[in-house]
Amino acid sequence: MAYRVELTARAGRDLRRIYKEINAEDSGQALAWFNGMEAVILSLDEHPGRGAMIPEDRDLRQVLYGERPHIYRIIYAIDELGQIVRVLHIRHGARQSFVPVGAQ
Repeated sequence: MAYRVELTARAGRDLRRIYKEINAEDSGQALAWFNGMEAVILSLDEHPGRGAMIPEDRDLRQVLYGERPHIYRIIYAIDELGQIVRVLHIRHGARQSFVPVGAQ
């Protein structure tokens, strides 16, 4: 059974920021890269468990997208009961560790 993939408001802002930062509107190559990231996110509907657990929180998972040094972490939670994958945050892999909401 396919899961529903939802983006939190934060993840939506992350995607918009990345789109602008890479100038996807003006570059075919950047747009293709961005579309590839979106495809990876949407593919979580069929295989949500494929991502590794993140070291910051064992209840969350991540899939990586891109090539060094431009790797992005797509951090998400799986709601098995509701069959939902919630994408929480999309961040550059070189940034400091992720602090889940409520863990501060």
